[in-house]
Amino acid sequence: MYQKTVPYRIFNVFNTCFLILLAVMCIIPLIHVLAVSFSAKAAADANLVGLWPVNFSLEAYKKTIDNPVFLHSIWVSVKRTVLGTALTLFVTFLAAYPLSKETAVFRSRNIYSWLFVFSMVFSGGLVPFYIIIQKLGLIDSFWVLVLPSAVNTFLIILMLNFFRGIPKELEEASLIDGAGHFRTLFSIYLPVSLPSIATIGLFSMVYHWNSWFDGLLYLSNSKDYPLATFLQTVIIQRDMSSMSMSPTEMELLSQTTVNAAQIFIGAAPVLIVYPFLQKYFVKGMTLGSVKE
Repeated sequence: MYQKTVPYRIFNVFNTCFLILLAVMCIIPLIHVLAVSFSAKAAADANLVGLWPVNFSLEAYKKTIDNPVFLHSIWVSVKRTVLGTALTLFVTFLAAYPLSKETAVFRSRNIYSWLFVFSMVFSGGLVPFYIIIQKLGLIDSFWVLVLPSAVNTFLIILMLNFFRGIPKELEEASLIDGAGHFRTLFSIYLPVSLPSIATIGLFSMVYHWNSWFDGLLYLSNSKDYPLATFLQTVIIQRDMSSMSMSPTEMELLSQTTVNAAQIFIGAAPVLIVYPFLQKYFVKGMTLGSVKE
C-alpha cells in the first residue's frame, strides 16, 4: 500500500526525472560524436556541429575502413574479447564452485577465499608484475592481453554468491545419481545460472574491449595494438603516423571527423550486445539479494 502514498509518488516523480536526465547526459556525447563523424571537414574544424551532422559526408568512414591498421586493431580486439571472456568464465566457474561450499564440505575454503580477497586488495605493483610478464615470455605476445586478466576475484565472488543461492537438493540429487563434481557443475549449476553468466560475461567483455593500458605497456609494435590502445595513441597522444593521409585526402577530411568515426565504431559492439544481455544482466545483479 505504500505505493499509493503521497511521499512515495513524489519520490517516484523526482526519481524518474533524475534517471531521465542522467540517461540524456550519457546519450548526448555519443550523439555528438556520431554527428561529427558524419559532418564535413569545415564544420567539424570550426566546432559548428551539435547533435546533427552539418554537410553530411561519409568520407571519414571510408578512410577509416580503408585503414588496414585500424581494421587489424579491431580484429585483435575481437580475438582478445572472445578468448579473454571465455577463459575468464571458465576459470571463474572452476574457482567459484568449490568456494561456494560450506566449510564442513570444503575445509580449506576460508583459506583460499582470503587468498583471493588479499590478492584483490593488495598487489606487488606495476614493476614486479611487468618483470613476471617478461620472465614468462609474454612480452609482444597476443596472450599477454588475455592471460594476466584470466583470474578476476570480483567476478569469482559474484559467481560464488550466485552458486550459494542454488538449492542444495539439486547437487545432492546429482551426486546420488553418480555424477561427479565436474558433471554437477557443468550439467546442473551452469544451466540454472544463465543470469549470473551473462552478468560476469558482460563485465569481462567490456573490460577486454575497453582495456588499452596493457597493450601500450606490453606491446612494442603498434601494428599489434588492440582497438582501445590504437585509439589512445591516435587521439590522446596524437600519433597520426598510422593514418597516412595524402594531401588530397587532407583537403576532404578532418582529423576530428576521422577520430569521431573511429570512436563510434569502437563503441558500437558494446552498444549492440548490451540490449540482448540487459534482461539477464538486471536479473543477475539482483539474484540472491533476497532470501526467504
